[in-house]
Amino acid sequence: MMHPDQIKQLILAGMACDHVDIDGDGHHFEAVIVSAEFAGKNRVQRQQRVYQTLSDKLATGELHALSFKTLTPAEWSAARG
Repeated sequence: MMHPDQIKQLILAGMACDHVDIDGDGHHFEAVIVSAEFAGKNRVQRQQRVYQTLSDKLATGELHALSFKTLTPAEWSAARG
């Protein structure tokens, strides 16, 4: 069973992020990931980038239920008001 902090550290180790927030119960997780790397990328490309950082855990089945929002820093700033 994975802890949200473990997932956060994997994402941060694999890509430059301004903000990562992960919540979950050990089986199902939700995340908000803010990165300048998402600029100019569509939703699918952004998801693929995040999945790259988690590929080992996904392949082994340690992580299987993760939903997330991907935002650029500008989108994150606008969303927060």
